[in-house]
Amino acid sequence: MSAPLIVLVGPMGVGKSTVGQLLAERLGTGYRDTDADIVAAQGRTIAEIFVDDGESAFRALEKEAVRTALAEHEGVLALGGGAILDADTRGLLAGQQVVYLSMDVEEAVRRTGLNTARPLLAVNPRKQWRELMEARRHLYEEVATVVVATDGRTPEEVTRAALDALESKSVSPGDVPRDPRPKDAAVNDVTRIRIGGTAGSEPYEVLVGRQLLGELGGLIGTRAKRVAVIHPEALAETGDALRADLAEQGYEAIAIQVPNAEEAKTAEVAAYCWKALGQSGFTRTDVIVGVGGGASTDLAGFVAATWLRGVRWIAVPTTVLAMVDAAVGGKTGINTAEGKNLVGSFHPPAGVLCDLAALDSLPVNDYVSGLAEVIKAGFIADPVILDLIESDPQAARTPAGPHTAELIVRSIKVKAEVVSSDLKEAGLREILNYGHTLGHAIEKNERYKWRHGAAVSVGMHFAAELGRLAGRLDDATADRHRTILEAVGLPLHYRYDQWPKLLENMKVDKKSRGDLLRFIVLDGLAKPTVLEGPDPAVLLAAYGEVGE
Repeated sequence: MSAPLIVLVGPMGVGKSTVGQLLAERLGTGYRDTDADIVAAQGRTIAEIFVDDGESAFRALEKEAVRTALAEHEGVLALGGGAILDADTRGLLAGQQVVYLSMDVEEAVRRTGLNTARPLLAVNPRKQWRELMEARRHLYEEVATVVVATDGRTPEEVTRAALDALESKSVSPGDVPRDPRPKDAAVNDVTRIRIGGTAGSEPYEVLVGRQLLGELGGLIGTRAKRVAVIHPEALAETGDALRADLAEQGYEAIAIQVPNAEEAKTAEVAAYCWKALGQSGFTRTDVIVGVGGGASTDLAGFVAATWLRGVRWIAVPTTVLAMVDAAVGGKTGINTAEGKNLVGSFHPPAGVLCDLAALDSLPVNDYVSGLAEVIKAGFIADPVILDLIESDPQAARTPAGPHTAELIVRSIKVKAEVVSSDLKEAGLREILNYGHTLGHAIEKNERYKWRHGAAVSVGMHFAAELGRLAGRLDDATADRHRTILEAVGLPLHYRYDQWPKLLENMKVDKKSRGDLLRFIVLDGLAKPTVLEGPDPAVLLAAYGEVGE
């Protein structure tokens, strides 16, 4: 029984036919389309079959056409948009190389909204397409080996991305069937969290567990010849060991050592990394691996985003902060004298490996600092996080605590859900900045000598008081900020006399609009909202609760 090299699935109008033919040309094989098979056999268009016989009759024809094509065809096969609705068809796809071509609603309406030949989009294309995708997206993802976003891409670019994605999965004809685990499935104590792709970006996975470096080669893939490991001075041994391991796997691996912590996030250090890449002949198909805390992964992602206008990169975070925040979501950047992360790019990684073993040797102050981002996730979205910490605050201060893995996984899932729907901070993603407006101002005022989590902790205390004074937040939830932050050893206060400087720093914050200050506050537990242009007197009063 033969089997296609590649099966394409996706919604109507996504370009399966065009991309399928391009893929067939690149692979030197044949192309087949099950919709075309049905039209040829019936002597009628798809729209005519829908009108004459109804959808259920068409689905029966489609199911048989897919079964026949899967049994006969050995090239590239494109399926109709609704083919995956049939459970038997999904079962037949389980051992195939399946590429899901995705697109967002605006792109779909642009491509299909005026096309009367689309029988399921005849009345209100935007509304009906959205309803179709709500019903089908999880089915496309269930059968997919890889997902390729088509928004803003030419068919040639989509074709190249599909081939790259398949190659990075190390999938080839004759391989054993892909692992059918659902997203977030825990296997051998490894949790896989899927970050959904948005316009112009691919989905990727965050892996949380122990002994995960064996996954690195699969993420790098076979197309890469060179790998650059960017690591801080404090992890020199780790960086060199990783470079040596990759060299044994056949890659031309180099290690690029950068300063520790925020000192790495400068234009000068980025330029040093660019020079190292240039001298090693780094090309667009090569891969950067960023190892270390949030500053290291921020820098590595920024270097990857800017070298040759974007190369693939993989994050290997080694701190709580980096695992739950910096390495997830694709926000990369460096600091300037004027502020934190003011120069940067949205450039999601190809994957993230959160090896919990790296936390075992983390200094307690660094570990506790990372808990600020975990607690933030609890207040804005997942109160179970707060319950777990409050059940034993002292245990939460150490990686040996009983809830360490669950706290990190829950925090990553909060951020994953947000960034999957808002990559470039157009709306929802702003809620992740809870506590960060004042926190970033404190970091700048301290010339980045304060730990990020410590500054965010003070920022959350301030945001809670601001929400309370603005009439948004109840007293009990505002007071809960103080008790939980203090219980794990995070700071609540900053110097009162620095308010004028902090106010000026906040005016250049990325979340401000012109001279209008914007803060994320809570309308209640797990109910974040935006507070624009608060009364200066209210701001001062809120800081009065924070300053000392």
